Amino acid sequence: MKFLKFFLFLILIVVIGGAIYFGTQDGTYQIESTRTMNAPKEVIYDIVNEYKTWEDWGPWKKEEPTMVFNYADKTSGEGASYSWQGEMDGSMTTREAIPHTSIKQDMTLQTPGGERKPEVYWTFETTPELATIVTWGIQGEHTLMDKVYYAITGMDFDGDMMAMYDEGLTGLEAAARKEISKYTVNVDGITQYSGGFYLYRTTSAKANKVSQIMGENYGGITAFMNENNIAISGMPFTIYNETLDNGDVIMTNALPVREKIIVAGDANVFSGYMPTVTAVKATLRGNYVNLGEAWATAMQYVQDQGYTLSSEKPFEVYVTDPQNHPNPANWVTEIYVPIEDIK
Repeated sequence: MKFLKFFLFLILIVVIGGAIYFGTQDGTYQIESTRTMNAPKEVIYDIVNEYKTWEDWGPWKKEEPTMVFNYADKTSGEGASYSWQGEMDGSMTTREAIPHTSIKQDMTLQTPGGERKPEVYWTFETTPELATIVTWGIQGEHTLMDKVYYAITGMDFDGDMMAMYDEGLTGLEAAARKEISKYTVNVDGITQYSGGFYLYRTTSAKANKVSQIMGENYGGITAFMNENNIAISGMPFTIYNETLDNGDVIMTNALPVREKIIVAGDANVFSGYMPTVTAVKATLRGNYVNLGEAWATAMQYVQDQGYTLSSEKPFEVYVTDPQNHPNPANWVTEIYVPIEDIK
């Protein structure tokens, strides 16, 4: 009997000692994973901000295919929420959402040891190369029971969370790439383009330098217009004077103006006029890298319909400004192939 009492006393001492030991251990944690992604921060932010996308790019469904997601009426922005049922049920609510900059979320997780309420946070930062640094983190405090459980089982909570977040960021990056890669090409048929006056620069360019030279030309024209208080009256366009088989071009980059401008000086900027033309119109919605396909589609349509090309050169109009539309999938370019009037 005395031995049993002594044994129980030893157990009590161990329990009390363990409680004191684990109770004095710092239970706070902060785990975060960072990834640089080649996509605009606006696109990545919008994906993260919409809970209905999490099921697609998150890692949890791969680990637990039977997990069920439930969505509230509001699934994006402050006050949005969703929940899930699985091995451990839980929910997430967006507490703060600063557009294209940061997101803070409150998580509730039902664990075998009770309810846990960690905080989740995101930040999005644009690099000088126009990539995005994405940081996904979680912070909270382990209970005494959590600390004992991790010690006894050898579970690496920080390591497991880091691995899950790394995998999640990989999925998020793939989702962002898919989003910015979306495009469509549509032939709109025959239309009348009214033309008008414009200021321009004409240059030749190697195929791999077209975008760079376009930027330089538009920059020079814009600077000239600003210096002379000349207002632009439409969207930029490019006339393709000649396109070689290897992709090299002679092109005219132009900005529309309301009236004829008398140009003087050595700014290498000239004044031109486009008459009203009948043209086959095609529209590209998506990144400029798809312009080759869009032009091929338009020219094939002209050939299939038996239309005759006119003496006016083909051109493209940049309907949207990429600075105002960060997602390339939203860029709109109109292609015009002038044809002879149909009798």
